[in-house]
Amino acid sequence: MFSKPKMILFDYGGTLLREPDWDMLRGERAVFAHVAENPRGCTPEALAAWERDQLFSPRKKALRDLDVETTMVQLLRLKYELHGIRLDVPYEEAEFILWSGAAPMSERCVTPHIRETLELLHERGIRTGVISNLGWSGASLTRRINTLLPDNRFELILTSSDYGIRKPDTRLFLTALARAGLGPEEAWYCGNDYRKDVDAARRAGLFAVWYRGEAEDGNAEPPAGPADLTGAAAITDWRELPALLEQAEE
Repeated sequence: MFSKPKMILFDYGGTLLREPDWDMLRGERAVFAHVAENPRGCTPEALAAWERDQLFSPRKKALRDLDVETTMVQLLRLKYELHGIRLDVPYEEAEFILWSGAAPMSERCVTPHIRETLELLHERGIRTGVISNLGWSGASLTRRINTLLPDNRFELILTSSDYGIRKPDTRLFLTALARAGLGPEEAWYCGNDYRKDVDAARRAGLFAVWYRGEAEDGNAEPPAGPADLTGAAAITDWRELPALLEQAEE
């Protein structure tokens, strides 16, 4: 059996929100509107290709395989300064401009029924927060979430790049709990990736909810074999979450 949560933490991509029609070149073009100096005459196309071939190289993948996260602000600084480019906005703002251009914010981004679910949790006095594996900063993710889910009441929004480690490293979950002043047994974690979300949250001591409604999301990794749902549950629609809460012990 599992206990009623005082707080439910959510993954971001494919769980709360989606990023359809991703186009990095479109994001690069958005940033280029803020280029103040470009002595080498670089084009958005050339910079997007450089980022794809150099920044997102096997070396970056190797870091992520070690559950290490770099920040997009670091990578933007490297990319533009290496090519002699100066922007008229801070890199923190350029990060948000790039992300918003590459993945435009629209109603299509909102996971079905998540708004009603978050409102229901608020009505029941259950606190909420977000833990996400992202190179984007927590500040940028907060802006994105507040734009698409303006009525959210998330107490904390953590991204892996703010801490240098990635799920399934359990320290991200424990950090969020420390900030919330809760123990693992007092919280649930909802995510669409079995290894990084479900298994990792359980190892950190949280009850895990495997959200399978967005199983087509490219970031989700299925289990290696039959899914072990000990200390966890699976749902395919956010409207199933209230039933799980009813089953939980006080």
